[in-house]
Amino acid sequence: MSNLLLRGTPIGKVKAILFDKDGTLSNSEEHLLLIASLRLEQALKNFKLDEREETDDSLAKLKRNLSKIYGLTSKGLNPDGIIAVASRDQNLISTATIFTLLGRNWPNSIKLANDIFNAADEIYANSKHTQMMNPLLPGALSFLKELKKNGIVCSLISNDDSKGIKNFLISNNLDNHISQVWSCENTPKKPDPNAVHQLCNTLGLKPKDCALIGDADSDLLMARQAGIELALGFTGGWKTTPLLTYQHHLIHHWDELSID
Repeated sequence: MSNLLLRGTPIGKVKAILFDKDGTLSNSEEHLLLIASLRLEQALKNFKLDEREETDDSLAKLKRNLSKIYGLTSKGLNPDGIIAVASRDQNLISTATIFTLLGRNWPNSIKLANDIFNAADEIYANSKHTQMMNPLLPGALSFLKELKKNGIVCSLISNDDSKGIKNFLISNNLDNHISQVWSCENTPKKPDPNAVHQLCNTLGLKPKDCALIGDADSDLLMARQAGIELALGFTGGWKTTPLLTYQHHLIHHWDELSID
């Protein structure tokens, strides 16, 4: 085991570190803002195509409610909103729920949400500006290299799907730095503490021998409930600083961490 240092002070010994992806390792705000904007755009477009006549008031409510749950603000993306924290499926259910509040039945709402998400995904995939919208945050690669040099296992636990994680690893040349991933397609998915248990089992380690670094309270609470004794909150991945409460320590920049 190696000593993990925060701003030069030892905070614990670790054999492995479990990393969140979006807003922790990855500068994801621009990418997630585009996805949220495309879903909102498609929602307003498709909502008007329903057989029922829509009023300007209902469309205004739709825009206001979806913007709120997605976390769209005048300052950027709310790091505690559903786009930033939750899985695609959870975002889809939340979107469909908003449709029911505006009078749709549930089968229609689910179909409409699926159509909207698929249309937004297609536009996103065909955009020339999305090739490198998930770059590593400053200092992250240097820290990952230091961990590898010292024999510390690195893994990802994310609410992104396996395709999104794979694209992130390939585009940032991280295949040799991340030994294992746990996506929203794995069972159970985070923030279930058993997701940490299963990932640690896959690594052949106990939770108490690992640290977890994330940018959301759901990550940090999950880590504590799973028996991880070093839950580190990362705040440097967003324009708006996340409000975190379950961390053992806070990190503002990757340069603050080192190995002894």
